[in-house]
Amino acid sequence: MSGTHLQIGEVADRTGLSIKTIRHYDEVGLVAPSARSAGGFRLYTDVDVDRLFAIRRMKPLGFTLDEMGELLRSLAVLDDPASTEAERGVARTYLADCHARATQACEKLSTQLDYARELTAQLAEHAP
Repeated sequence: MSGTHLQIGEVADRTGLSIKTIRHYDEVGLVAPSARSAGGFRLYTDVDVDRLFAIRRMKPLGFTLDEMGELLRSLAVLDDPASTEAERGVARTYLADCHARATQACEKLSTQLDYARELTAQLAEHAP
């Protein structure tokens, strides 16, 4: 699909995010569409969709919009061959911090899921 532009509805279907949410991320500067159609409709590339997937993954782990933006910028620095070694070092440090936070959040969510399963099993014993 390289070079293909998707309309916002297609992006919503692909990412599982609502159109309203995708528009909000554009408004706050997290993921701007790469192009606009002649009629002014937002058009997104694979790179844009990948950024939206990254945001979707960060949200349930408690990252703020500002932190999401910084994480996306850090990933972009590491993907850009023109980035300096100093820029890469800062990006790597930030990503390492985010990785540690994500790991802790996953552990917490896993524990909560275990509790929810225990409760569900307990309630099932008493369900008609």
